[in-house]
Amino acid sequence: MIAVVDYEAGNAPSVVAALRHIGHDGALVSSKAELEAADKIILPGVGSAGATLDSLRKLDLVETLERRVRAGVPFFGICVGLQVLFDHSEEGDVPCLGWFRGRVRRYSSTDVRVPQIGWNAAVATREHAILDGLPRESHFYFVNSYYVVPEEAELTLYAAEYGVRFTAMIARDNVFATQFHVEKSGPLGLRILKNFLRA
Repeated sequence: MIAVVDYEAGNAPSVVAALRHIGHDGALVSSKAELEAADKIILPGVGSAGATLDSLRKLDLVETLERRVRAGVPFFGICVGLQVLFDHSEEGDVPCLGWFRGRVRRYSSTDVRVPQIGWNAAVATREHAILDGLPRESHFYFVNSYYVVPEEAELTLYAAEYGVRFTAMIARDNVFATQFHVEKSGPLGLRILKNFLRA
């Protein structure tokens, strides 16, 4: 089962629709038992890191999610689903899950319009199977006021520019996550999803 974690994030149904578009059934899940049964897990995200974490804790999903991912279940985070994987977010000054070392910072409004809304170019920093069939430079759809700053540069798989150079996608072992919305990024976003589902 492809589990799309349903914690009242606005884009969860859109992710399920994108999965169906590429020929896969995704299930909206909100219980530990459903996460236990998942073959793959997708954590969508719209809104703030703090609200996302509060919702996951309210549903009592954090421990099960972390344990399943540590056990090797392929995981894909989208937008805030990327940001909560790091140590801390400036958005609300909240501690996050801490799966990776790094912080989430706000774009400087003196440099660019915040939030970033729309298409932006991202450039692959290395080769990876999840990027099979994609050009080195691709355009994806972003909606974000904050961006991750990993302590480990090798986590970054796609980098983009918006006032500053920022991490647009990470990959390590069975964990993948994008700042952009794959479900809204046309054929290239769907290709990333397809490649993930082969993982």
